[in-house]
Amino acid sequence: MLVGGGALAALGGSAVYLAALGMGNSSEYAKEIASSRAPLADPALSRDLIRFATLAPNGHNTQPWKFRVRDQRIDILPDFSRRTPVVDPDDHHLFVSLGAAAENLSLASAARGYPGTLGFDPANGGSVIFSSAAGQATPSDLFDAIPRRQSTRADYDGRPVSPADLSRLAEAATVPGVNLVLLTDQFRVERLRDLVVAGNSAQMADAAFLRELKSWLRFNPRQALRTGDGLYSVATGNPTLPDWLGPLAFDWLATAQSQNETYARQIRSSSGIAVFLAEKADPAHWVAVGRACQRFALRATALGLKHAFINQPVEVAAFRPELADLVGMPGRRPDIVMRFGHGAPLPYSPRRPVDSVMLL
Repeated sequence: MLVGGGALAALGGSAVYLAALGMGNSSEYAKEIASSRAPLADPALSRDLIRFATLAPNGHNTQPWKFRVRDQRIDILPDFSRRTPVVDPDDHHLFVSLGAAAENLSLASAARGYPGTLGFDPANGGSVIFSSAAGQATPSDLFDAIPRRQSTRADYDGRPVSPADLSRLAEAATVPGVNLVLLTDQFRVERLRDLVVAGNSAQMADAAFLRELKSWLRFNPRQALRTGDGLYSVATGNPTLPDWLGPLAFDWLATAQSQNETYARQIRSSSGIAVFLAEKADPAHWVAVGRACQRFALRATALGLKHAFINQPVEVAAFRPELADLVGMPGRRPDIVMRFGHGAPLPYSPRRPVDSVMLL
């Protein structure tokens, strides 16, 4: 089996070979993904706005949201059937994901001539409420960046980001109730790296974490397109594998040591690290964190930068106090850690069709 997996990697994802194995091919995948990010043929405004919202980042690409359309209002509700209770036991990442989707929705609606406001309703588990009214269309480079933004889990080229662009990133991420700390000095970046490695080691030693992670891995183009969700392995630079072989190969090859070496190398190649901290640890503030980190990611995209999440020191609770001390905010709960820099794009992650996330 290992020899077969190596042969697949050596073939470089040959379209004919992959199709013969029932795995689809990269060109088929790229075509479908491009279609999912293009304007909808259906001119209904609400559906197109929701399409933009679904392009937001979210934990394990579970897409844990549902959208309900009302008169001049769209509610974004949590889909708790898509929880990841091991890595995210208090639904922190879920609500951050809702906030990122809400920011996309707000930017898209303003660009279409329906500016509005975002609010949080704590009833029934919590939801985000977007209310809008007809007004002047206000396109923006953040809106233009939505279809191009991706979490690029690869090495960057190590070039620094200019002070002016660092200021633009920080300005874009300004959201009430959220603080952003940028790490660019070598000493603090190396300390952050050590926390990521320690957090990853703890997670890789947790059998429940590994089971949950594997359930969201998609090992070939056809599997990723069939589910429309999950972590597409090729998007992280891994070879395409059959559905049956992928989980076995993960068990054999995805060791803590190999992943730690990858994370350390990728952090060294980055221009800096962004750490987001909310003023309070509750769902309403986690939504605000999602809005802030999405605005940061969209500004980075508009500036030609890539980004990727390295949330291990947030997800492993034992490391949160040390991370808070590192960024000069002792006693606060860190929410999101993101590296950024210059790099080449990778394949985009899939998204489910708009109709599958809309409530009637």
